[in-house]
Amino acid sequence: MKDIIIVGGGCAGLTAAIYAARAGKSVLVFEAENIGGQITATPQVDNYPGIPHVSGMQFADNLYEQVIALGVEVELETVVRIEHSPEYQTVITESGSHKCKSVILATGAKHRSLGLPGEKELIGHGVSYCAMCDGAFYKNSPVVVVGGGNTAITDALFLASYCESVTVIHRRETFRADENLLTKAKEKKNIHWVTNSVVEELVGKGNLSGVRVRNKITGEFNEIPVEAVFIAIGQVPENAAFANLLATDTEGYLVAGEDCSTALPGIYVAGDCRAKAIRQLTTAVADGTNAAMAAWKQG
Repeated sequence: MKDIIIVGGGCAGLTAAIYAARAGKSVLVFEAENIGGQITATPQVDNYPGIPHVSGMQFADNLYEQVIALGVEVELETVVRIEHSPEYQTVITESGSHKCKSVILATGAKHRSLGLPGEKELIGHGVSYCAMCDGAFYKNSPVVVVGGGNTAITDALFLASYCESVTVIHRRETFRADENLLTKAKEKKNIHWVTNSVVEELVGKGNLSGVRVRNKITGEFNEIPVEAVFIAIGQVPENAAFANLLATDTEGYLVAGEDCSTALPGIYVAGDCRAKAIRQLTTAVADGTNAAMAAWKQG
């Protein structure tokens, strides 16, 4: 029996593994897809304290090497469910079952994409899902934000301080964002608004050069030349396998305290799959730390 099994090999999960292993616990990490999680798709990370310039892939590689050096076992396998009991937890994978004292769920979330041709290929070359991560790369350039919620409007406000112009494209006339955010954004002279419209095409080969937009009411098309598009239409938590085990919020994120503990003793939630206000690399790492320490204190 392992002391701790971590479901998810992203930054939250690997950080939890480091802290748990250094506390003398036996640790097993299951990852379904790629070690490192979302950060591996980020060409350049400039906002991690103490490491001013590093690629997302290099950051993930460093984490993985650190984890392996501590003797943590890492397996590429999908976890299909967790069975909870007061004495121990049972982690069921596609090929077997594993018992442990504590489980840390760090399955993360994925950005909801536009689903357009070339979108995946242009990530890091004009397509971004994180304005705070990548906005500074487009200083004095025209950019687009797609979305109408708090994240989209917050992104537009953030980008307005760096970029020549920010065009917000929203599929409806009205916005879901809080009124105070909208008021601030509408006061910015370099934020422009395109409503009742959807992005139909990403223009450019190798690097983004523009977006082709369709007005849903008139059917007219318009091409907007920009150097970047920031897609802010929400995230999808990767926790469907555990939604019947733990409480979730209205968006499907697992409910856990700031110490990452849940209503079930021995089960913890860390990283982007946890219900919280901010999802950044630093908050994922913090969650991983908190979850590991809480599991360690439990015994």
